Amino acid sequence: MTPREIEEYKALRATIRERGTARAWMLLVGLVAWAGSTLATAALAQLPVATLLPLLVLAVTFEVTFSLFTGIERVGRYIQVVYENEPSDRGWESYAMEYGRSFRIRGSDPLMAAYFWTATVFNFVPVLTAGPVPLEWGTVGTVHLLFVARVFMARREAARQRAVDLERFRRLKERQ
Repeated sequence: MTPREIEEYKALRATIRERGTARAWMLLVGLVAWAGSTLATAALAQLPVATLLPLLVLAVTFEVTFSLFTGIERVGRYIQVVYENEPSDRGWESYAMEYGRSFRIRGSDPLMAAYFWTATVFNFVPVLTAGPVPLEWGTVGTVHLLFVARVFMARREAARQRAVDLERFRRLKERQ
């Protein structure tokens, strides 16, 4: 590798490390902020629509977490295509992807979807205690269900991302 390629490789690996750390912290801070806003809403607000504020905090936390995950994966596929293109060059990215394909071991969900779905259910509890009218049930319930669906779709997209990004980077490299 040239000196420029070595520096780029080091910077990309550092990006993966830093974004991975940021993703974990964002999740923790976001869930704490959501919990605080949910408790405040349950204690202070009587309107079912007030649960949409904590849901917004939860949704923003999810979107930032998902964005960081997507970026990390994309950088990993770039490294795999650009720096691990020969069998003798295979490194972490290639082995990690092959490990997942070969052994199909269920690990933790990198998007923490179950936590977001559980938080959404807890977020809806104050609606139940506020004596909502049918319009409030429908409106607030639909917004909560839309968030559940968003997490589901993002999870499905994330499951396909590695293979899609790998193929796209390979096509880009072939054009050069």
